[in-house]
Amino acid sequence: MFRRAEEHSLLSALLDGCCAESNSALVLVEGAVGCGKSEFLETAAEEAERRGALVLRAAGTPAERGHPLAVLGQLTADAPAGALPPPPAPETAERVGSMRAFAAAVRELSASVPVVLCVDDLHHVDELSSRYLLHLARGTRRSRVLLVLAGSAHDRGADPLLRTELLRLPHFVPLRLTRLGPEAIRAMLPDATDSEAAAEAEAVAEAERLYEATGGNPLLLRALLQDPQARPGEAYAQAVLACLHRCGPATDELAAAIAVLDDLATPGHLARLSGATEAAADRALEALAAAGLLAPTGRRGLRHPAARAAVLDRLDPAGRAALHRKAALLARASGAPDTAVAGQLLAARHTGEEWALPVLRTAADQHLAQGRPDRAEALLRLAHGACPDDALRAEVGIRLAAVAGRTDPAAAEHHLAAPLAAAGAGLLGPAALGPLARTLAAQGRIDESVEVLERLAAADVRPGGGRGEDPLDGLSAFPRWAVSARAGAPADAPAAPPVRLPRTAVHPAALWALPVEPEESTAARSAELFLRGATLAEGTVEPVAQALRTVLHLDGAGRALPWCEEFAHRAALREAAGWQAVFGGLLAEARLRLGDLAGAADTAGEVLSAAPAPGGGALLGAVAATRVRALLAMGRLEEAGAVLARPAPAGDARSVHGLAHLRARGHHALATSRFHAALGDFLDIGRHMKRWGLDRPRVLPWRTDAAEALLRLGEAHQAERFLADQLTTRDAADPWVRGTTLRLRASLREPKERQAMLSRAVDELQRSGDRYELARAMADFGQVLREAGEPARAAMVERRAWHLAGECGAEALCERILPGHTGEGAAAVDTADAPDAGLVASLSESERRVALLAVHGDTNREIARKLYITVSTVEQHLTRVYRKLNIPGRQGLPVDLHPGVPEPA
Repeated sequence: MFRRAEEHSLLSALLDGCCAESNSALVLVEGAVGCGKSEFLETAAEEAERRGALVLRAAGTPAERGHPLAVLGQLTADAPAGALPPPPAPETAERVGSMRAFAAAVRELSASVPVVLCVDDLHHVDELSSRYLLHLARGTRRSRVLLVLAGSAHDRGADPLLRTELLRLPHFVPLRLTRLGPEAIRAMLPDATDSEAAAEAEAVAEAERLYEATGGNPLLLRALLQDPQARPGEAYAQAVLACLHRCGPATDELAAAIAVLDDLATPGHLARLSGATEAAADRALEALAAAGLLAPTGRRGLRHPAARAAVLDRLDPAGRAALHRKAALLARASGAPDTAVAGQLLAARHTGEEWALPVLRTAADQHLAQGRPDRAEALLRLAHGACPDDALRAEVGIRLAAVAGRTDPAAAEHHLAAPLAAAGAGLLGPAALGPLARTLAAQGRIDESVEVLERLAAADVRPGGGRGEDPLDGLSAFPRWAVSARAGAPADAPAAPPVRLPRTAVHPAALWALPVEPEESTAARSAELFLRGATLAEGTVEPVAQALRTVLHLDGAGRALPWCEEFAHRAALREAAGWQAVFGGLLAEARLRLGDLAGAADTAGEVLSAAPAPGGGALLGAVAATRVRALLAMGRLEEAGAVLARPAPAGDARSVHGLAHLRARGHHALATSRFHAALGDFLDIGRHMKRWGLDRPRVLPWRTDAAEALLRLGEAHQAERFLADQLTTRDAADPWVRGTTLRLRASLREPKERQAMLSRAVDELQRSGDRYELARAMADFGQVLREAGEPARAAMVERRAWHLAGECGAEALCERILPGHTGEGAAAVDTADAPDAGLVASLSESERRVALLAVHGDTNREIARKLYITVSTVEQHLTRVYRKLNIPGRQGLPVDLHPGVPEPA
């Protein structure tokens, strides 16, 4: 039994007085359902038997409530044979003489042994038996008789005056069993042992959680502790139903009404929904509150969602839907918030009222504002199915797509299929065309967004119904860098096809463009300022993603990486799989751009695993493309092929994300010697990027990809044309663009010029931070040095390239650089005779820079030219480096040497 020290002490005193001192007593144990009245009665009986008393037990039941003397018959049957007279015949039962005879028989029995009568569920005792008990209580005041009665505090039974009459007796002892408080629950939990303060705090928190779920009701608490990990489960649900059943005959219907209405469960609404009177509803609510089944003050409904679910689950589906439908009408008539009315409509799957559709849409917007997107999406899905025409259905579908993008990007793209078809059929007006164009642009579906905007322009109506608003307004994080149809095209780019847009509209491609001059130099700083104050919510995802892309491509992946990690983490905390795909995809891209191949592949894989429909939709296709490129660089062709084998979204080339898929497919074709297929994919990318005005090699260097395919096909002249063209773009000065371009272009030059060009490529890629591309360039540089008859320099450069490739996880590249030196053997070669890390840390910044260039294979003269110092200064720096590291010369320089501070890109 739960700890009730005070009640136990009183019981022991009464039993001692009855058994030892011939003091009679009448105890009335009252309490709410589940508070332990029956258990207390059984404890009293056991304690009495241990003291040698004769215990007579009986209990009232609803079934026997109409049977006269049913409880009296139980008591006489429990006594020794012949000790008590049997219940009298019905015609004499109500005579006072019969009652006195029963009391006299009990007194006579108590002369030889103390008698304890325990009667449970007094509120169900038949009226005649209760009168016999009252007469017994009056007639045994000086006998060794203890009468212990237990009943509900809220159900007065067949004889409402019985308790009043008992109260008048001088030996009457009232005992009220209440619910347990958090402190009492904490006392039941195991005591803290080690880490006492922390364990005690944990125990207090656990007690609070248990109290919150049970209200301190002992029956509910016992059931909850039986469920796995003390979390509401089957035992808890059954205990809730048992409590409700024992609260009275009208409580089952009332509990169903409470569960259906939840926050709307006022006495008036409950009475209307359950068919009871308001007075009956008030009484039932009082009983449920006393049992701890109702929510605490300030809330309505049942205490715990699991309790509500238990009540709702036992209703038949049709009846439950009817209750929710009626509740929706009640809520609407009483002026309840739209969210409450819509919740009832959703539960009933009912949209038959003329006001249902606007209520559902308004409630969805309110749920979004309150941070409940799942609820908003469910309401919009119901509204979508209830739309009376294609135009309205398209409007709701557009909104549904925007909301679904948080959790399921593939579903968000799918939701736009019907609105696009309706727009193509001319069924949508300006009010729907603007949001449709906006949502398409946010999904990167440039061509489709342009087509919708052209329809909006053809309608000769300003977006926003004449207010001159831009339908794409708010998607950008920064001032508009480009507002024409040629979003980011350089001045000498081929003209894009004429596009007629609304007078105030930005071209959708501008939302995916990098800033153009003159703002480009400050754009990355502006983006970081924006990110510092940005929150993650609906309406901010696209601007935040645009800011991250700007930092990634204009300020370098190293700068963007922590921002990408931060926003990917925020999306994960919100369990928003769609946002995780956006920011996880950018995080994977940043890691790939830094040469962290394993990190990129793992990050992309985690995003795909978290998505509701892995591999579905253009956005997830772009994330999969990043994983493919990382796996290819690691030499894991079969895994990359398996990812690519998943069905690609239809029309993926019409979206920005589809270009990533084309590039990954092209790289896979290169790796599997399908050079014409690769070239076709890369050229397709170029055509789309030029047409959209997004031709920025920093973002997607399709020219170097195409040149690599052409080199494999033996088309050196064409490859040179593409590479030379890339060096004339506005991104030609970017270290990553310039370094990757020079590495490929060097293969088209004579040995002497090739060596110089590869040396410049190594310098540029060192500044870019891309270790994988740096390793490729150094591998080519080492090969050129070896061919030029400089084996010592070549060996140093190749060791450095091999080490970088190993750090990146590019095992295939490692094998090409130093065949046979992979796996554990590679680690041994790499660390052999390496200087101690502490010695390396002792190098000054200047010494480290000189040593790093020496590791890259530069001669003293080349180092002097690059650092703008004299050859003598270089020699002095190297001499000090050799002495500090205790190495004989260049061949002993550590291959994992890094600059002391990052060089500006």
